[in-house]
Amino acid sequence: MNSGSASEAAARTSAKWSLPLGLMTLAFGVDSPALAQVTELPVIVVEAPRREDGPQGPSEGELTVIDRSFAPVSVVREGEIRRNGGRTIGDLLGNLPGITNSGFAPGSASRPIIRGLDAFRVRIQENGVGTQDVSDLGEDHGVTVDPSSAQRVDVVRGPAVLRYGSQAIGGVVNVSNERIPTVLGPEGIFPALRTALSSVDRGVDSGLSVSARKGNIAFHGEFNRRTAEDYATPGGGRQANSYLRAMNGSIGATLFFDGGYWGAAIAHTDATYGIPGRFSAAERARIDLRQTRVTSKGEYRPESGPIDILRFWFGASVYAHNEDSFVPASDRFVTALTFRNQEAETRVEAQMRPLETAIGPLTITTGVSANYQLAGATGSSPPLFEPATTQTAASYLFGDLQVTPTTRLQASSRIEYTALRGIGGIFPVDYLGSSGPIVDVRIARSFLPFSASIGVLQDLPWNFVGSLTAQFVERAPRVPELFSKGAHAAPGTFDIGNPNLNKEQARTFEIGLRRAAGPLRLDMSAYYTSFNGFIFKSPTGLYCDETFASCGTGTAYRQTVFRQRDATFYGAEFRAQYDLAAIGTGMLGIEAQYDFVRARFSDDTNVPRIPPHRLGGGVFWRDGGLFARVSLLHAFAQRQIAANETPTAGYDLLNAELSYTTRLAGNTFGVSELTAGIVGTNLLDAEIRNHVSFKKDEVVQPGRGVRAFVNIRF
Repeated sequence: MNSGSASEAAARTSAKWSLPLGLMTLAFGVDSPALAQVTELPVIVVEAPRREDGPQGPSEGELTVIDRSFAPVSVVREGEIRRNGGRTIGDLLGNLPGITNSGFAPGSASRPIIRGLDAFRVRIQENGVGTQDVSDLGEDHGVTVDPSSAQRVDVVRGPAVLRYGSQAIGGVVNVSNERIPTVLGPEGIFPALRTALSSVDRGVDSGLSVSARKGNIAFHGEFNRRTAEDYATPGGGRQANSYLRAMNGSIGATLFFDGGYWGAAIAHTDATYGIPGRFSAAERARIDLRQTRVTSKGEYRPESGPIDILRFWFGASVYAHNEDSFVPASDRFVTALTFRNQEAETRVEAQMRPLETAIGPLTITTGVSANYQLAGATGSSPPLFEPATTQTAASYLFGDLQVTPTTRLQASSRIEYTALRGIGGIFPVDYLGSSGPIVDVRIARSFLPFSASIGVLQDLPWNFVGSLTAQFVERAPRVPELFSKGAHAAPGTFDIGNPNLNKEQARTFEIGLRRAAGPLRLDMSAYYTSFNGFIFKSPTGLYCDETFASCGTGTAYRQTVFRQRDATFYGAEFRAQYDLAAIGTGMLGIEAQYDFVRARFSDDTNVPRIPPHRLGGGVFWRDGGLFARVSLLHAFAQRQIAANETPTAGYDLLNAELSYTTRLAGNTFGVSELTAGIVGTNLLDAEIRNHVSFKKDEVVQPGRGVRAFVNIRF
């Protein structure tokens, strides 16, 4: 096969197949082009110039909105990732409209929170496969995907998430990189180096990657290392026990053949980080994690027949982390709790060739998926939860109907079977240790969640595009929600599960408006979600020590119980960018953003840990490889709080950045591209407390910092 055959196969025109109108009901599904080609979704893009052998993207700093989606998708591209330098995926995405981060251990354990939903409702994945860590099982747990290896991060909301399962009800964060190569580049070996220094945490970030090609096989290997000390806080102090030591590496290869490719990679992660907070810092609490993960993916595009593209994904991993504290008497660290997770998942889907109906072209994608997980958190007595299994099998169907040149209809459906087996606990109704002991019960639960959506996309005058979608999603409870029954030292909670939890149901209506062309680009949406049986972790007001018998008289751990109540969430997101004036060869522009989410239970009380309103704007300049920006984001005070919560003051976050990219030719050292820049964060040195963090009263976010970086490609 020649080097261009894969791209030629991808570019060839699909044949048309006819379908009688009377059979159109078979097309009940979702927008398969948008799902298969994420680049067709609306994106909020900040992108660096591409290599000569790669596709050209938007200009540096440009907000690009692509109008073929029924729901918003935020995208952060490679240039922004390199400049941002976020130590976690949550840090990287936390200032985008509609997205915050959990901020439990800033820079170490910080997951994205989408529209006020987190943990079991937000799926994080790498190249289409789940991260298979335990970051969704505890707020103190880190995500094993390193942002520094990412080339693009997509945050998908709305109907498209049904492709990945009911556990993605809040959204999907997909990290794309070349750990499994998907581009057959030129022959040869192409290394790249990056390094960065940050002042706020005395951080050193470095990485080496090598891409290569030999014949029809592409290779990629990389190694990343990051160290950071306790970060500085406003006023000159430091947040005790907020350090990080992390390294990860991977090696992968892909075989390209006529009509497709198949690739695989193996990756390993080791990290140790401190848990900030009064008690955890005093005990020098830390998490020491490791994961080995194997992934594979591929696709095939037949020359003929009803299937246009056949794709598959597979991933399996072994993960463990210890939660340690330092014991002065023995002068060593002692493990209080060990989390283990063994997981495997696979997904296969077929995108059919467009079908000609009496109404218009119809595109269908159908797929099946399966997942197995064995997870446990043991070591304490009683354990947080004993080893338990989760088995899931699902099928889904997506469809897109082009009714007129300006109107598209979309529908989707998913049916899923989930079986959970573990050992739960029966507790006294008042959750007081003096009222009786925990009664252990072996429990087997099974659920059959069903999900569906429908939507319409309409072209409007002046290059505007409007969308309207309705979505129904059911979610089965997870292992910690059902089986928890012990102390969790790192977050300082004594968690109690509820083996009798039912499925969670969510009905969402969303309206959107986008403009992709011209000097004004915008993406805005408003949504309303009604939950039946919303599952949440609720503080009881009691405190415990290591055992349940101490609950009510203890002082070390805040008792929390998983409960289920009806709730409503509603909110809006807006981001716009306007090219103000062309000055010389450059462009001066302005941008603005706003987002909010409001969440109440059926009795009109507030859902806990909901982010505040945020309003921001900025000025940018782009001129070839030069990009500069100054932005200010104001978070309003959050006083709409739940029981056992405290209000959080507002803040102003001022950031600035300057970077330059140049391509070099014929130089002695073989450098083909050089990017250098400097980024200032929290330049006002504001005291920032993250309302959604369980430790926001103890842990302040990093103060004023400067980060300098250099990226080199050979």
